[in-house]
Order: sequence, then structure tokens, then C-alpha cells
Amino acid sequence: MAAARRRLPDEVRSAAVRAVLCIAFTVVALTIALLASYAHSGLLTPALLGMALGVFGCAWCLLEIVIARQIAAQRLRGPNAASPLAGSRERGRHPRGVEQRAPSRG
Repeated sequence: MAAARRRLPDEVRSAAVRAVLCIAFTVVALTIALLASYAHSGLLTPALLGMALGVFGCAWCLLEIVIARQIAAQRLRGPNAASPLAGSRERGRHPRGVEQRAPSRG
């Protein structure tokens, strides 16, 4: 049986949906530009402009996904984590809900 995948945080999922929609818009604009160039149509210039805007939007959306993932990972680690990898290493060693105790002095 496959391991259960964790659900992505809402802001990451919404950024991914926006990226997919932007990629779909860019592919449609590319198709229209290709067909307009074959037909020597006046629609070529607006289609190329839409495709350029789509490429810019895709880059923006992919950057938004990266930032949203970093923010979500930082939220999971907590505010006092020593380094970006410190929280994830310690979380794997100890079961959830069990706190690590300081060594007793005495």
C-alpha cells in the first residue's frame, strides 16, 4: 500500500491552481498565435501579446508557489527553530505529542 501523502496547505494549493490556469491560458494563446501566423491574420499581434503576458504570469505563479511552500514550512517548524533543517530532523526522531525532556541535574 502506498504511503499516505500529506495534504498541501491551502495557500500552496491555491497558488498551484493559479499556476495551472495560467499555463492553460498560455497554451491557448500559443495555439491561437500559431494558427493566426499560418492564416496571416491580424490576430497574431494580440495573441503574441497574450502569450507574453501568460509566460510572465506563469513565472509569477511558480515564484508564488515557491514562496508559499517556504512560508508553510516555516510555519510548521515554528518561530524558534535554529535552522531551516533543524525542525524537520528532530520531528522525525520523536513521535508527535511527546516532548523531549532536558537531562536531569542532580
